[in-house]
Amino acid sequence: MIIEIGIVAGEIWHFLDQHGEVSLSDLTKSLDRTPENILMSLGWLAREGHVILAQAGDGYRISLRKDA
Repeated sequence: MIIEIGIVAGEIWHFLDQHGEVSLSDLTKSLDRTPENILMSLGWLAREGHVILAQAGDGYRISLRKDA
């Protein structure tokens, strides 16, 4: 499972690098991964300081850290 989380984290990083800030719902719709796997991978990226998660209304916005 940890390998899969790492692979999805890389996919998320590349997606954000290409598309900029996105909503969590748009990210989940765009990647062919389970929502649970996306959330675990986002947690990994957030813990490592690679992404910024900001609450926006009922959802979240995700972007890459500029200094990461």
